[in-house]
Amino acid sequence: MPSVMGLLEVRETAARVRVEELRAEADRVRAELAEAEAVLERRVVALAELTEALAMGCVPEEAVRPAPVPTVVKEPATGSVVPDWREGVTAEVLATCHS
Repeated sequence: MPSVMGLLEVRETAARVRVEELRAEADRVRAELAEAEAVLERRVVALAELTEALAMGCVPEEAVRPAPVPTVVKEPATGSVVPDWREGVTAEVLATCHS
């Protein structure tokens, strides 16, 4: 039969383990809460900035993207041989396409 002291020590150890688990969980929750609060603060500021800008008559414009530049793709001529590279050689040495 286990002693009363032994039973109390086992229960104390279990309680300590549970306290440590809960502390770790509390730390995790605090970190997650801080992150969520930061996101909320950014969203509140963004909404306030947008409201202020719209009140001043500023309407955000869509970003202007440059028009794509068409590129000419040359197909290699059948049976053409690509010369070895050497300094000063340009693409002009390649065979032209016969379409």
